[in-house]
This record gives sequence, structure tokens and C-alpha cells, in this order.
Amino acid sequence: MAFDLISKLGNLIRFLPTGTVFVFQFLNPVFTDYGNCKSLNKYLSSILIALCGFSCCFGCFTDSYKGSDGKTHYGIATFKGLWPSVESDSVNLSRYKIRFSDFIHAFFSLIVFAVLVLVEPNTVQCFYPSLATSSKALLYLILLPPITFIVSLAFMFFPNKRHGIGYPSSQQSSNKTNLLLP
Repeated sequence: MAFDLISKLGNLIRFLPTGTVFVFQFLNPVFTDYGNCKSLNKYLSSILIALCGFSCCFGCFTDSYKGSDGKTHYGIATFKGLWPSVESDSVNLSRYKIRFSDFIHAFFSLIVFAVLVLVEPNTVQCFYPSLATSSKALLYLILLPPITFIVSLAFMFFPNKRHGIGYPSSQQSSNKTNLLLP
């Protein structure tokens, strides 16, 4: 039971768009001019936020598999299977169809990113400069706990079975976890 809980918590990294968050955290201070926005900075920041939000959603619809050639192949999940996909005799690509849980993960990944944007100081200073310090504290106390709880429940009830771009395929990750078991 404890191992099951630890493995679910360890898989949390697959749900969160860490690469996208890194890009946002890296570029946001430059695009917002450290919170001292002019109109051009607002446009650039808006574009950055939109692209990162799209990346959060898009990542939930990618998957990988190990082909008969021994290489890891990546594709976009569709209603028929993976696209584009290299023909592989040993892998049934139709089992990688879009599922309801993919939409749940895309929605909640976007919510997590939106919360990150709302609590990032440079973004708040750029778009909402009149937000007082007490309002920020209230926002942290009222907004973060329920959203964190709801997102955690959603990710727990709809486990992610995808191994998107940047993550090892199913066969590779299961081999690595078996090496860690006693």
C-alpha cells in the first residue's frame, strides 16, 4: 500500500508540464521587464502565456512506443491511434487512441499552469499592478489549497498512461522500475 502511494506521488512529474514551466519561468522576467510592463511587454507576455498554455495541453496528447526497430517513436494521439506513426509490425498503434482521461489531464494541466501564472510576481505586476499585498495573500490562501486538492484528486482518479515527448516509452520505464525493486 505504501509503495502504491509512493509510486502515484512519483508519477506526479508526468502530469505537470515541467519543461513548459521552466521556459515560462526563464522567459517571463524578460518579457515582462521584471514587472515594469509597457504595451509591447504585455503583448509579448500574453503570447508567451498562450504558447506555454498550448504546450501544457498538447503534451497530454502525445505518446511514445518502442518499435520493432528498437527505437522509441513519438506521435500525437488521435481517435484512430498515433499520428504520425512509423509502421511497426510488433506494436498495435490503435491502442494509443485518445481517451476521456487525456482531456481531463489537458484541462487540469492548463489549470495548474494558469495558477502558476496568476501567482508569478512579474506577471501580476505587469497585468494587475493595483493588486495589493493583502489581496495576494488572500489569493494564496483561498485559491491555492482547493485547486491543489481538486487537481490532485483528478490526477489520482484518472491516472496518466501516456509517455509523451520527453518521457521514456512504456517498455523502458517498466524496465527501469523493475531494477529499483528489491
